[in-house]
Amino acid sequence: MPDPFLLLIAAVFAFAGFVKGVIGLGLPTVSIGLLAVAMPPAQALAIVIVPAIITNIWQTFAGSYLRDILRRLWPLMLGTVIGIRLGSGLMTGPYARYGTLVLGVLLVVYGIFGLSRARFQVSPAYEKWLGGPVGLVTGIVSAATGVQVIPSMPFMQAIGLEKDELVQALGVFFTTATLALAFNLTDAGLLSVATALPGAIALVAAFAGMFAGQAVRTRMHPDLFRRWFLVSIIGLGGYLAAETLVRLFG
Repeated sequence: MPDPFLLLIAAVFAFAGFVKGVIGLGLPTVSIGLLAVAMPPAQALAIVIVPAIITNIWQTFAGSYLRDILRRLWPLMLGTVIGIRLGSGLMTGPYARYGTLVLGVLLVVYGIFGLSRARFQVSPAYEKWLGGPVGLVTGIVSAATGVQVIPSMPFMQAIGLEKDELVQALGVFFTTATLALAFNLTDAGLLSVATALPGAIALVAAFAGMFAGQAVRTRMHPDLFRRWFLVSIIGLGGYLAAETLVRLFG
């Protein structure tokens, strides 16, 4: 892999880690979205997978809500794993050429939803019944794009998790989903020695960005940062979708 490409990976993951340090999420979403400008989503995910797993494991145990999270979210996580396995060929099979288009549309939807501040409420009596189907859809979308935020993120907000509990829940959920994606990549032969150096650079850069983001979080207004982050995500998604449409049908 040429040196400029490694520098691109370091810059992307430093920024994605910074975003995660400030708002508690966004590393896979940002890094896959930015890397998809220069490579297919499957190749981007192969680089993202190790940093995402390690940083999410760290986030999983950075809190005291783990038992309650597992009790409430196991249907969501189980459905997501099943969906990822069912969609194992979407990122590398005959539909792989549409992956960047789907990713772009997904980023636009994610950004618009975040900016809208729309909030739903799910009664505790229904959260386990809804968790499985929401997870299944999330898993299939994730298998095609590598991104796990739609519709899982709105669902976790809708069941009334407190702020700190939500941050830890995201770590637990993303760890589970990313491990399932790792099996898909292994089956497709995309995790190999060739991804070791880019993955190591990505991991170091992501942690450096996370520590920087955590350091400035107290001095930065998180809502303002989050707003501009979501606007940027919409712009990136729109570019990816438009560029793919031109390449496919232009």
